[in-house]
Amino acid sequence: MRRVKETAMEVPAPPPAPGEEKHLSLALANSAIALPGGHRVDFLGTPAQANHWLAERGLAPADVGMREMCATQLRSLREQIRSLFASRTEGLPALPAALTAINDAMTRVPTAPLLLWDEKTGPYRASPRPTTAIVDHSLATLAADAADLLTSPAAERLTACGSPPCTRYLIRHGRRHWCSTRCGDRARAARAYARRTQPGAE
Repeated sequence: MRRVKETAMEVPAPPPAPGEEKHLSLALANSAIALPGGHRVDFLGTPAQANHWLAERGLAPADVGMREMCATQLRSLREQIRSLFASRTEGLPALPAALTAINDAMTRVPTAPLLLWDEKTGPYRASPRPTTAIVDHSLATLAADAADLLTSPAAERLTACGSPPCTRYLIRHGRRHWCSTRCGDRARAARAYARRTQPGAE
């Protein structure tokens, strides 16, 4: 089946999956979605979309002017976080490259605002403003959140959405294994259809 890539402008973002409101790394992992019919939507597909995604979550100014290189770094971190989430939910060893990517992102930037000096007003502290530095701080924040999530009690409830073809992750509450009402409805409909079509079904 031929995969068709759509833009975020054509398909509205789904409601946040359970856990995204607390964990930005979960929101990042879910920033590309699979749709029925082989379609895929990437909300970080262009630098402008990636900039918008970060700005919505307070990780970058809306007018930072992100470049493709920075958007590529964000998408790359997303795939490494998804790899670690998959390893955690499936009980498999983590890929060394994924661990390295997370640790590199967390240690690439200063952990505190730097001391700067203005000729007129004197010393002050602030984070660097160049675009690459802003993106590095965003990546560090997202990577640290992923590390916190994976080592927290919530990791026991981290799961993949149980409604194919959805590929989103969520923090499970109770028995719910779906990231949204739409996915839950689709899963229940699929189960009902399977029961009706089983041999001997009335």
